[in-house]
Amino acid sequence: MTETQMRREIAEIPQAVARLLDQGRGPIAQAAAAVRAVDPAVVMTVARGSSDHACTYMKYASELLLGLPVASVGPSVASIYGARLRVQGALCLSVSQSGQSPDIVEMTRAARAGGALTVALTNDAGSKLAEEAEQVIDICAGPERSVAATKTFVTSALAGLWLLAEVKGDAELLAAIRALPEALEAARGVDWSPLDAALRAGSVYTLGRGPAWAISNEAALKFKEVCQIHAESYSSAEVLHGPVSIVERGFPVLAFASADAAEGPLAEVADALAGKGAAVFATTPRVTAAQALPVVRTGHPLCDPLALIVSFYAMIEGLAVARGLNPDMPRHLKKVTETT
Repeated sequence: MTETQMRREIAEIPQAVARLLDQGRGPIAQAAAAVRAVDPAVVMTVARGSSDHACTYMKYASELLLGLPVASVGPSVASIYGARLRVQGALCLSVSQSGQSPDIVEMTRAARAGGALTVALTNDAGSKLAEEAEQVIDICAGPERSVAATKTFVTSALAGLWLLAEVKGDAELLAAIRALPEALEAARGVDWSPLDAALRAGSVYTLGRGPAWAISNEAALKFKEVCQIHAESYSSAEVLHGPVSIVERGFPVLAFASADAAEGPLAEVADALAGKGAAVFATTPRVTAAQALPVVRTGHPLCDPLALIVSFYAMIEGLAVARGLNPDMPRHLKKVTETT
């Protein structure tokens, strides 16, 4: 098979991030000023699919950086049920690579009508979503033609993180963000091929905790989308509460850990699952029974998840091709899904 579009787009992630860092300074600064002026007590997110996983990442970033709780609001609340939300003074982050899905647009319109400050993160600054929002951040990913989102996920998540870092004025995090292009270039070159043999099983668990749980969610989606492998994502704090029951010898588990306070507890769970016979791979050297995967650290725990997903994307594209699948055109899927 010739080089896939997905592979080319994964290779473009570092330059897409560099483009966002160059072109996004004005819109990010303007949106951050608007957020500081409102001084919200709560954040709501509106998204679906990979964009919703980016919002989960933003949720943890908001709560850890700013102490601002975040709720994911189902778009159907507005688009199907027509409910009016009392969101005066809230911050609404709406994320959509296309900016075209009617339910995302309608929920954003409803949030603005309810008094929230609306910020759209989209790859199309002229989209319907952008027209509805008060502040628009173009994620600057450039054209993404492969059905599976890769560079738009990374730039959406980064745009949200950058916005929150600007609101706080976190110099250490802002410095790590500026250094991301180089880190992400290195991340796409790490070797996660030891996973290949283990993934011959019919299902896989992905694990994470804190911001890395968002990466676990995105990875589980990509296993299904790109490789037709059934995958479920769990917080490492919950997998032992019931899901562990179906784990048997050789059951594959991929555990995502950043260099943060959750790394140790996640490593303990990874080792516990390995002790039950599972084939466990973890992005931390702190495991003893599970197999540690090579990782690129970014210098800040909130940026580490972005390097992890780039390494995963490179692995999953190669796995799909090895299985004779076309990752650019997963069956039953199309690039823009317009839900009402």
